[in-house]
Amino acid sequence: MTTPAGSADTNLPQTGPSAFDGHRPPDRDLLDDCVHCGFCLPTCPTYQLWGEEMDSPRGRIYLMDLAEKGEISLEGTFREHIDACLGCMACVTACPSGVQYDRLLESVRPQIERNVERDRGDALFRDAIFALFPYTRRLRAAALPGALYQQLRKIPGVAKLASALPGRLAAMESLLPPVSVREAFARLPVFTPAVGTRRGRVALLSGCVQDVFFHRVNEATVRVLAAEGYDVLVPRDQQCCGALELHAGREESALGRARRTIARFETLDVDSVITNVAGCGSSMKEYGHLLSDDEAWAERATAFSARVRDVHEVLAALEPVAVRHPVRGRVAYHDACHLGHAQKVRAQPRAVIRTIPEVELVDLPEAELCCGSAGIYNMVMPDAAAELGERKAANVRSVSPDVIVTANPGCLLQIGKYMADDGVPILHPVQLLDASIRGVPVPRT
Repeated sequence: MTTPAGSADTNLPQTGPSAFDGHRPPDRDLLDDCVHCGFCLPTCPTYQLWGEEMDSPRGRIYLMDLAEKGEISLEGTFREHIDACLGCMACVTACPSGVQYDRLLESVRPQIERNVERDRGDALFRDAIFALFPYTRRLRAAALPGALYQQLRKIPGVAKLASALPGRLAAMESLLPPVSVREAFARLPVFTPAVGTRRGRVALLSGCVQDVFFHRVNEATVRVLAAEGYDVLVPRDQQCCGALELHAGREESALGRARRTIARFETLDVDSVITNVAGCGSSMKEYGHLLSDDEAWAERATAFSARVRDVHEVLAALEPVAVRHPVRGRVAYHDACHLGHAQKVRAQPRAVIRTIPEVELVDLPEAELCCGSAGIYNMVMPDAAAELGERKAANVRSVSPDVIVTANPGCLLQIGKYMADDGVPILHPVQLLDASIRGVPVPRT
């Protein structure tokens, strides 16, 4: 077995108590699967940025191995390099040995959150994020001052003050999505019947940020599914699925949200539970694994996860029945990491887009590299996220698209931030399909 450059032998004996607590520490067999071959390095965003071994997947696995053997603690270097990981899972796609880095990261981040005390500023900033984003009502309340601020932002003096905000606050301010109070408070119909012959019955997770700030994506999703012959249920009292907290290591609250999501949807008489958000879908498909040691929920979680489908999976599974009108132009598709790498849903979105007449679908250079959004990453690690955002924007510009499409709200915001002056519409793929089916102009956002 080879080892990371400059590191010691990874076959060290256990030299002390593990730095991890006893609740779901990283699995020894999964750690040993990594042979440190380096196939992950070209696809790892942070290794591409910095060329630092411990900011590569194999380097982080080496740190996990040392912590498990009692060689290092979870404070300091360990936390810094794990925090720097975007969790994009490009390494999982690239690994020829089948290393489950996703499982390892999923087990390690909660260990840090439980056992490492963050400095006060970092802790308060993260707490503030999670006091807002998983709560639809709070997001709607925030939309009111948000809409006012965006009008004030057009005043040169206000814009100048905004540009002087420090790091993380500046990142949050710059990622504020276009706020429409009408859309923020809009509601999807609880039931939308299929158009024509009924082909199935599905339920839609409307989401948190998605439903408040990207309500038009949800509306397009419902219209498209109905046009393709699906009855669509949208439970009015659904809550956050827990994805954002799960990816940040806030395991206890994330699993609580998972249980509530299962309880709300499992009683519905539907063929599938549909999500149009890459991050939500990847987490919901993992509920069975995440709750596997909970006797009361393990079986229910497994059954629920088996019914979760990304909207593109459903649309690509059957021949289209709704008439498509031509959309002329070059459409650049960006693979959201939690759709392409985590869910392995790559071909289906492209197949769905290609059902639109006269579309020229183009892929991006360095398609495997994350755009820098990664849940809360572009807020807590703004400098690294900015480098990745600029790199993604340059790759998008290189293919000269007329429209950009991607299936995650974080990606829409991140790419939109770094292409704000380009004037190219940035949409969810279902918005493009919806425009084609309805025969209307492609929306600008």
